[in-house]
Amino acid sequence: MKFGVVITDIRQSRLALEMMQEALDRKWDVRCFLTDDGVNMVKDADFIAMADNKQVHFSMCEHSAERFCQDIDLDALGDAVIVGGQYQNAELVHNSDQVLVF
Repeated sequence: MKFGVVITDIRQSRLALEMMQEALDRKWDVRCFLTDDGVNMVKDADFIAMADNKQVHFSMCEHSAERFCQDIDLDALGDAVIVGGQYQNAELVHNSDQVLVF
């Protein structure tokens, strides 16, 4: 199963992380795209741990990052999170069997 998660609201981050972990426990391929306020997940320690372990393929909207994450050095994320555009979102949706949006 290819499971896609789009996070648009930081208030839903805990539930989104739990859902991604459940999918990983089922051995699903998990991809996540952060946009709008959801890009603030890069400030969450549990998110960083999941990204650093490369358990989930993460990407985020550069435009949203510029708006909401001005105090974060996105280069410090390295290869853990791809900073791109809405193309990554479209690619996630196209290549996933199921997509949840938070």
